[in-house]
Amino acid sequence: MRYGKRLVLLLLALTFVLSHFREPIVSIWPSLVALLSVLLLRKALPGLLIGAVSGVILMTQGNLLQAPIVFISDILVPALSSEWNLSVLAFTLLLGGFASLLEKGRGFDKILGNWLSKGGNLSKKVEWSAFSIGIVCFFDGLASSLLAGRALRPLADKTGLSRAKLAYLVDSTGSAVACVAIMSTWIAYQLSMIREGYLAAGIPDSQPFALFLSSIPRNFYCWFTLVLVALTIRRSLNLGSMKKFEESARTKFTPPDELNSGNDKDLSNGQSRVFIPLTVLIGCLFLGLYQNGVEGTAWPVTFFKIKQAFGDAQSNLVLLYSSIIACLVAYFYNRKAISATGSSSLREFARGIGRFISPSLVLLAAWCLSGTLRELGAAAYLSQTLTGSLSPALFPVSVFLLGVLISFTTGTSWGTMGVLMPLTVPVCASLAPGSDAMMASAIAAVFSGAVFGDHCSPLSDTTLVSSVACEIPPYDHFRTQLPYALLAASIAALAGFIPLGLGLSPWICLTLGTAILLCVPWVRDKFLPASNP
Repeated sequence: MRYGKRLVLLLLALTFVLSHFREPIVSIWPSLVALLSVLLLRKALPGLLIGAVSGVILMTQGNLLQAPIVFISDILVPALSSEWNLSVLAFTLLLGGFASLLEKGRGFDKILGNWLSKGGNLSKKVEWSAFSIGIVCFFDGLASSLLAGRALRPLADKTGLSRAKLAYLVDSTGSAVACVAIMSTWIAYQLSMIREGYLAAGIPDSQPFALFLSSIPRNFYCWFTLVLVALTIRRSLNLGSMKKFEESARTKFTPPDELNSGNDKDLSNGQSRVFIPLTVLIGCLFLGLYQNGVEGTAWPVTFFKIKQAFGDAQSNLVLLYSSIIACLVAYFYNRKAISATGSSSLREFARGIGRFISPSLVLLAAWCLSGTLRELGAAAYLSQTLTGSLSPALFPVSVFLLGVLISFTTGTSWGTMGVLMPLTVPVCASLAPGSDAMMASAIAAVFSGAVFGDHCSPLSDTTLVSSVACEIPPYDHFRTQLPYALLAASIAALAGFIPLGLGLSPWICLTLGTAILLCVPWVRDKFLPASNP
């Protein structure tokens, strides 16, 4: 870390030197500084801020006295005075409180206890429970990893399931689901980065939510990861060193204690504490987007009206109001259960908000970096440089592979989006003008590449959180999950983004990739020693 700080200072010194030259490549220098700083410091927030500061130094042509004034007046104040940005920040914090209320209400524990108490293959049930919690906790990948890891780790030890396999299941499911969910702690950041990309391209009017919806079926790495998780559970697919961990866990198997699922009333209350707030959250989102964006009369509802409304709606305000209503409902349904634990709903809500202050600051730093890139004309420089030299057909897979490299080496999915999205969108707009399909593909490639690092980078916070929740050394989690992540990434590139860039439908790409994954157990059984229990 000491040498990392010294190298960052060297980068800033080099920035000062470059500020006296007006070469075109100077316009993308802040992105390079941000990327290297994140890699050296292993933190997204200071890395993005250092990139923004280097951009301001270039803007002032090396005037270090004027740089702070320019940073505040031209970069920071516009970012904080934007109605869009303020509503996105508020939504991110509120959904953090919402996640905390549902977690501390212990409704998930009641549902899980009832499911596991019904007999059957308990080891498989523990695995499917980890997968299911990731699906139900779509609103926050980190919360699902923590919840599933802490709740299932004692049962994993008693049923012959290795902690390494459990860590893989909760980690891979949580981030992948959160990235494609239409309502999560990620979506505000994702929509904001899409909007920043369009602003960098000089297009003030964009439809970030509609583009996000279009990117969902194209987010191949996330979908193939989820398919691989389900296949791993169903067919006991143990790749690489996972086989050794599974064999070791089975030798330590002891019969589990009898599980107490509670009475029917407890189960019913637990289900209400979880599913009613989630239903309200999703229901308010869809109703709000339709009502806010529809032109003319809302009734009768048609597919064309829904599509048009979702594109024209002020998605930032709808997200904000939906989260406020959902938080009130979650507070009402979980307050008694939280009080029974000796805590209070307001305290837990505040803790949930506090947990998302740091991600909100990362979002603010990404806005600052994007602002400096706009001022320096980075989008125009890249567009002019790459137009004619980069094939549009290979652009999605190129973006995906670059995102994989950045996210793996930096360990931050949000940092990867913050660096890559403001550069990807303008280049895509110049390579394929007016093509919404190509833009959605490029956006999905950024998301897919960013999530890869969350799954297998030894520097990723989700990798560390999942290993801590499952009580396994981070290195063991990293090396057992890496083969699965590489397999999903390879298929995403070869069966997903390359055919997609050549004009194939994303649904055909999804079908093709899934078919290839379904052949993996057959290949294992045919050519490798059996690893089934």
